[in-house]
Amino acid sequence: MTARPVPAPSWFKSSYSGGSGTECVECAWLAGSALIRDSKRVGGPVLAVRGQAWQVFIGSLSNVRLEG
Repeated sequence: MTARPVPAPSWFKSSYSGGSGTECVECAWLAGSALIRDSKRVGGPVLAVRGQAWQVFIGSLSNVRLEG
């Protein structure tokens, strides 16, 4: 068996991010999982969530009324 290199994830920020360095979260897709990290700590911990669970979470956000 030969080990194959794992491609580096392609990180992205939400289109709702301000772009001024204040973004909090970046996401990436990798092998059926959603990866989430703090955009200010790119070398820090990464949370991996099953892709289906992440899609349900994101879909539920459209049903949430944010108050501020």
